[in-house]
Formats: sequence, C-alpha cells, structure tokens
Amino acid sequence: MIKYHQTNSGQKVAEIISSTGTIKDPEALLDIMADAGYHDSSRIVIHEKSLPEDFFNLRSGLAGEILQKFSNYRVRLAVVGDFDNIESKSLRDFIRESNNRRVINFVKSLEEALSRLDS
Repeated sequence: MIKYHQTNSGQKVAEIISSTGTIKDPEALLDIMADAGYHDSSRIVIHEKSLPEDFFNLRSGLAGEILQKFSNYRVRLAVVGDFDNIESKSLRDFIRESNNRRVINFVKSLEEALSRLDS
C-alpha cells in the first residue's frame, strides 16, 4: 500500500506502508516507482522493515542494485529505520556517503524523511 504525503514546498512523497520484507527484489521496487510516478511523485519513503535483510549486507549487491534504480530514474529515496548501532564499517560508510549526496537518505523518522525529500 502507498500513502501519499505533501511536503511544505508542495513535493508529493510516496510512503510505502507494508509488512516485513515486502520489497524482495529490484523488480518489485520498479513496480512501486512506476506507481509513484503515475501519481506524480519522484520521492519515495521506505521503512527498513520492508527491505530484505540482504539489502543491508553490501556483499549481496542488492542495495547497490536497488539504489542504482533510484539514480537511473532520478527518484529520491528515504529509508526510515534505526541505523545508529550498525556494526559493519562499510555499511556505516555507505549510509554516511548516501546521506551526504541527499539522493538516497537513511533517516530515523518519517518527519525527517519528508524534510530531507523537501527540495
């Protein structure tokens, strides 16, 4: 299910409301991106629980494959979750670098996600 939000500047943001592991592969994400695009949204919020565990294992390549889709289609993303206690240095570095570029954002709350995507 997708819930749409309006940011302060009028940007339409699609929030994916789903159960655990809803997005199993890049193709499922493309369907979500297409649906959001149909509703004039080029910004998406996904909750950490909707992503498969392999997404956070950088060796699997799943995160890179999924995030490349966002880059290719010029869609901005915010992943909402608790990323403070990540043990993997490479994953921490990946999150920090992504947040610096502001196309892919890892944030703690929906409010922070909407704020980051509001530009």
